[in-house]
Amino acid sequence: MTPDPTRPRRGLYLITPDEPDTARLLLRVLPLLAAKPALLQYRNKAANPARRREQALALLGVCRRAGVPLIVNDDAKLAHEIGAAGVHLGRDDGDIKAARKILGAEAIIGVSCYDDLDRAAAAATAGADYLAFGAMFASGTKPQARRAPLTVLRDARRFGLPRVAIGGITPDNAGQVLAMGAEFIAVVGAVFDAPDPVAAALAFTSRFAGSQ
Repeated sequence: MTPDPTRPRRGLYLITPDEPDTARLLLRVLPLLAAKPALLQYRNKAANPARRREQALALLGVCRRAGVPLIVNDDAKLAHEIGAAGVHLGRDDGDIKAARKILGAEAIIGVSCYDDLDRAAAAATAGADYLAFGAMFASGTKPQARRAPLTVLRDARRFGLPRVAIGGITPDNAGQVLAMGAEFIAVVGAVFDAPDPVAAALAFTSRFAGSQ
């Protein structure tokens, strides 16, 4: 991310699960916003375009009230249409420069780099605002995801962009990715599938407080 005091610099990066019911999605997300996540990403691979727009708009309202930037997964056009803070792009989700043209200079554009420092270098050159690496550990959300070594976080420091660690991260192993320099920890199941999601989110945010 470019230097901007209004943007989060580090913290918990929540990613929504594939929840078909919009009302239930809001019920699951709302209590977690009190834990002050740095970012919330709307991700629903199973929904059709109309449902995705409905859910993204619903989340945008609650995120704005909570002061949490909303990132839309995969879809720069949808992010632009609803006025989200930005977009996250995976390998097959479009070009950074095209997304920047749609969203403008102030938008947050993040990129999945997996375990690939060459991809990270290209993303940084193209204008990405953060670089995401993983899966750092075995992931229940994406069990087939290839693993990334923890050292990729350390090595990506050279790009001068915030590093997001994702994949199988729990409050117990979060210290390992923070020690390697991750500014953000992205999670889905470790919070949303926890017996007490709010407690899980607070456990993550406390790790950041302890790593200052």
